[in-house]
Amino acid sequence: MNLKEIYSELLSNIGFSANEIQQNWNDLEKSYSAKSRHYHNLTHLKEMIVSFEIYRDQLQKPNEILFSIFYHDFIYSASKKDNELKSAEYALAILTKNHTLNKQLVFDIICATQQHQHNSIEDINWLIDFDLKILAKDWNDYKIYFEQIRKEYRIYPDFLYKPGRAKALKHFLENEFIFQTDEFRGLYEEKARANIEKEILLLT
Repeated sequence: MNLKEIYSELLSNIGFSANEIQQNWNDLEKSYSAKSRHYHNLTHLKEMIVSFEIYRDQLQKPNEILFSIFYHDFIYSASKKDNELKSAEYALAILTKNHTLNKQLVFDIICATQQHQHNSIEDINWLIDFDLKILAKDWNDYKIYFEQIRKEYRIYPDFLYKPGRAKALKHFLENEFIFQTDEFRGLYEEKARANIEKEILLLT
């Protein structure tokens, strides 16, 4: 799968010129390829788009979802709490009145990736699940994931990082469900909970 081709086709379909597409792609690639990004990078986008392609027919607004996938982690700093809001604002900033996307929906979708809570808009629930599917990987892949996250937070020593990470993980377990769609709950809920519980044990 060629990420740039998928991106270019999407932007062309919603009204961007070839020059705008190339410039925006360059900005996107640069952002997601920063040295500080060990997990929230282009590979993460690719994995989300694999899920998007599988479940595209379930989505009411596939273009908004796909655009939001590309921009949901555009701004990412481990020391900041407003990455999602800043990413949503950036995504809106490159959309003009000539572009055929529901801008409010794009904004809401990207902001929803901060809390990963159930939403009344089903498309948002799908995107949240695409974002969290990593939690249900086989243990070796899950281990690579949490090691990558640790590298992104390397500015924090273990005595700060470990309790913070454990708290965030416990938050997932305290919810009735990790995943927001019936499809993902059936396929991945059990595996994700087992992985999270195992990681918490390693952190304590």
